[in-house]
Amino acid sequence: MNEDTLTRKLRRRWPLIGDDCAVIPARAVDLLFTSDLSIEGVHFARQSSPQEIGYRAAARGLSDVAAMGGVPHYCLVSFALAPWTDQRWIDGFYSGLEKLLRKTKTALAGGDISHAREFLCDVVIWGSVEKGKALLRSGARPGNDIYVSGPLGGWRHKRAIVPRLDLGRKLLGKATSCMDISDGLALDLHRLALASGVEAHLDSVPVLKGATRKQALHDGEDYQLLYTVPPRERVPGIRIGSVVEGQPGRVTLEGKPLPVIGYDHFRQHRS
Repeated sequence: MNEDTLTRKLRRRWPLIGDDCAVIPARAVDLLFTSDLSIEGVHFARQSSPQEIGYRAAARGLSDVAAMGGVPHYCLVSFALAPWTDQRWIDGFYSGLEKLLRKTKTALAGGDISHAREFLCDVVIWGSVEKGKALLRSGARPGNDIYVSGPLGGWRHKRAIVPRLDLGRKLLGKATSCMDISDGLALDLHRLALASGVEAHLDSVPVLKGATRKQALHDGEDYQLLYTVPPRERVPGIRIGSVVEGQPGRVTLEGKPLPVIGYDHFRQHRS
């Protein structure tokens, strides 16, 4: 069992599952819902500043909304306090969280509080996108070009997450598919190609200064956008390859098969 196997199993019964956000049709717009956990010892270390932890907790969900081409509106935050947390730490957590929420005009609307041996929180973001315009993983077509919104390097080399909300909105009506890179380019491109029933060929991998190509491909938590566009469509970002007919989900790099390796919550921990 891994994350993708579980997702596919659930999707057979609940078809709203499978993209960065669930897309719920409404009268004037489509609603977007996403939820992200942040767990001590998995997503952050205890010695990290509470401001950084709060900021990153909000940023991960906002990045999902960006990947759909959406606009965030409201945020729910639930957390379980660990014995080592105190009022000063909690204030710092909310300070970091609110810094990004205010910047993105997202309102904190509630949540829940409990306790546990380790600190964990769940952030729910509610947003919207123009009706029928949400950027899905399933729209890539043979002949499309593959882009990323910036250089990659993985969590070791990119401590600050910048949700690409402005870029996501610019891609509406231009990109055929989109997702954010949370678990590594190799694994997330495989997911996008599989959802679209296509094969992906990478020509190059843009790498952050100080990072290795392996880290850019497999480490994850870059939170850049990964998207496909028709040929000659002018969009921001870096072109890295093309979509072709072939084995659904297969990814090659410079003509050689690329192992589908990335971050898997069933097998790994990082802090």
